[in-house]
Parts: sequence; structure tokens; C-alpha cells
Amino acid sequence: MKSVTVLGSTGSIGRSTADLLASHRDRYRVLALVANRNAEALAEQAISLNAELAVCSDPSMHVTLKAALAGTGIRVACGEQAVLDAARLGADWTMAAITGIAGLAPTLAAAERGGAIALANKEAVVSAGDVMLRAVRDAGATLLPVDSEHNAIFQSLAGSPRKSLEKIILTASGGPFRLASMEEMARATPETALKHPVWSMGAKISIDSATLFNKGLEVIEAARLFSLDPSQIEVLVHPQSVIHGMVCYTDGSVIAQMGAPDMRIPIAHTLAWPERIATHSPRLDLAAIGHLDFLPPDEMRFPALRIAREALQAGGGAPTILNAANEIAVAAFLDRRIGFLDIARVVDSTLEKLGPQPADTLPRVVALDAEARRIAATYVPTPPVGWAAP
Repeated sequence: MKSVTVLGSTGSIGRSTADLLASHRDRYRVLALVANRNAEALAEQAISLNAELAVCSDPSMHVTLKAALAGTGIRVACGEQAVLDAARLGADWTMAAITGIAGLAPTLAAAERGGAIALANKEAVVSAGDVMLRAVRDAGATLLPVDSEHNAIFQSLAGSPRKSLEKIILTASGGPFRLASMEEMARATPETALKHPVWSMGAKISIDSATLFNKGLEVIEAARLFSLDPSQIEVLVHPQSVIHGMVCYTDGSVIAQMGAPDMRIPIAHTLAWPERIATHSPRLDLAAIGHLDFLPPDEMRFPALRIAREALQAGGGAPTILNAANEIAVAAFLDRRIGFLDIARVVDSTLEKLGPQPADTLPRVVALDAEARRIAATYVPTPPVGWAAP
């Protein structure tokens, strides 16, 4: 049986992973499940999957978690060190799905022990790419991309010599403002920006999809995961979200990966790799879909792609700054403190203010992330005393 650890088990990716594990109990032994502070949901997962260890990163959840698992034989631990210890258990396969900068150290700890790392934490490669890829290389670990686009590229590359690769194409749904004018986007509210036409996602990634910053981050991630020159990465808007990624070869062939917009598909691919397991995901009905549309992104209306490509070209800590500033700007937009079009302006201004910075060690990445957040916050209006987000 393949041993498994899930970092971020109560989030969206973690819940989908747990669903797959529950459907294939004969194939996997769950070493550890790690969550932030949702002790009740974590305990339910741990009991259902017969996990050996359950961990909350928030130490205040220790009493609650211990009580919920009393008499089960499942070990309990809490705190940041407990999360790192769980990541270092040496599982054959680790799902790295702790979001944001908080996921960097645990993902790095898992990578340093080797094995397969199913990467759902963008920050690990965007913000700390040099650090993470060096750790993976030194430990002989295997990175398996979970993002639907990067997983599609990974699948489409299988069995083909890299020297025959010409370019890759990442697809974007275009989000809720694909056809909107600048004036309409200037008036956009969090409610309208969160209404993704295809995917069901959390608030942060939904806004990133609306701005196309998610695609900019994916361009950076793809360049690092697949050792590509930025000129080899193309983005196409594909509203149906049926084709998730394509690889173009020097002989003119194009290999595409298709599937329903369900994250269980790429998760299952990484979980079973190099084999495959069954999922309960919806099956494609191409006749019902009828047609597939593609068009180039409009970088005048969606400057996020340009900003991300410039950060990739600049290298060093520029992607770290971009990611941190974007998180601050998205949070401010959701709090109605800035407008939708201001998100890109805050990120661009933060990059210009900080300039070139190194990001070749984890402490430097963490420090630069904090500084970028501080600078980005200066471009956001300070709320009045007693103000609370609607």
C-alpha cells in the first residue's frame, strides 16, 4: 500500500483528496492529515480514513481535536512544529495543499524527505521556486503538478522527448469579465467578480481568475516546473474549460488533455501516478458541448498577464513580490477598499517600488514576502476605526 500524507486536508483540494482516498481504501495507508484549525472536520476525516496522525497547525485546537479523537487510537498533535514533523514522516506521496506562504515550510520539509509531492501550493514554486526545486533535486523527490493546467501539460508530455517540445499552451476560462468593458470592470463588485462561469472555487482564486492573475502565476509556475523559456508559454482563453493544457511539438503535432472541470481528475492522476485510478468525476460529452472556442487574452483589459511575464523575466524575488502584493490587493478588493482594476495597479506599483531582490533561501523568501505585503498595503486606503468588512 502506498503511504500518504495530506497537508491541508480540510480545504477544497484536501477534501477532494480525502474523497478519492475513501474510494480506494485498499490502495493507500494514510500516515497523517494536517489542517489549520477545523478540528471537527479533521477528526471526521481521520476516523473515516483510519489515519495514524491528525494535526492542527493552530495550537489552540489541541483540546478540541484530542476530545474528538478520544478512544480511536489516532495520534494528535498541534502547532507549527507538529505540521513540519508530519510533513517529514516520509510518506510515499504527499499532497501539498496548504495555501499561501504558510504552506512553504511544510512543502519544503516534505520535499526534503523525497518521495512524490503532489503540488497544489502555487507559492512553493512561484514565491520560492529556486529553494523548492533545489530541495526536490537534492532529495531525488518527484514533483507532480495538481493544478489542472500544469497537470494537463504533465500528462501531454508523457513519453515524448523534451527536445521535440516547441511550446505549451495554458488555457484560461476568461472568468466572469471575459466580455466586459473597462468601464464595467471598474464598477465590478466582489459579488460579480466571484461568479465564475465554470469552476467552483474559493474567493481568492475566483478573483485571481477574474483578473487573470491566476494565469500569470501559472505562467511562472510552468516555466519553473517544466524548465521552459517564457517565449515557449502561450495563454489562450477557452471559455468551455474542456481542454486544460496543450503541448505543441516540433513536428506540428499538438497533444491536449481534456476533462470535466473537476479537480478530482488531476488529483487522482497524481495520486495513482504512474498508474490511474477510477473517479466519480463527470464524463465529457463532446456532442452535448458542441463546439470549443479559443481566443487570445486581451492584455489591455487584463494587465495581470503582462505584469506576471515581466516578473518572470526579472527573476529573483520578483515573482515573490508579485504573489504577495496580489494577495494584499485581492483581500482589499474583497473588503471593498479598492476597485477591481486597482488590483493590478497595486501589484505593479509594489514591484516597481521594491525592485530586484534575491529569493534564494527560505528566510529570504519569507522576509521578502512580508516586505512586499507591507509595501502593497501602503497603496490600499486605511479603513476607519471600527470599520468591518461587509
